[in-house]
Amino acid sequence: MESIIPIKGKVKYKLTLDPSVWIFDDRRIDLKTYFTKPKENEDEDLKYLFKMGEHWSREIMEGATFPPTLKTERKFDRKGMQTGTFGMEIKYFLNNAEIEEDATKVVFECKDGTEHAFAIDDAYKLIFKFSQDGKPLTEDGPVHIIFGDGSNLDNPIKNIAAIRVE
Repeated sequence: MESIIPIKGKVKYKLTLDPSVWIFDDRRIDLKTYFTKPKENEDEDLKYLFKMGEHWSREIMEGATFPPTLKTERKFDRKGMQTGTFGMEIKYFLNNAEIEEDATKVVFECKDGTEHAFAIDDAYKLIFKFSQDGKPLTEDGPVHIIFGDGSNLDNPIKNIAAIRVE
């Protein structure tokens, strides 16, 4: 199972990540535009409240429906998915694993035995790149690590085998 990445060490929940299914995740980011588009500093809680408000308003106006009831409710950009370069922010996975309070760093283990360590705050800013031009990263993947500012976009950390929290 070379495409599975375990999260282990000082975490409450030991997780296994499967990048092959992230293409369908709404949290994926388009890496072709992510570093060129201006960032909106949006509070996650505020964003959640706005989404819930929109949903509530819709239910009041249209009545409760349970998607996808209409073919137009959820449209996937099939062409974009087949040609896009996508990533996922690592923070979602670290949050789900629940890092223990006494942990100080996140270490990414590579298949060749090398390790890349980051302070926990820095690790939360990293991005997993999981596809290039619509294709999974099979040769030197399953993911590449890209810094949150995109400074290593042309030379990412490759061949990630596991994540260890210390």
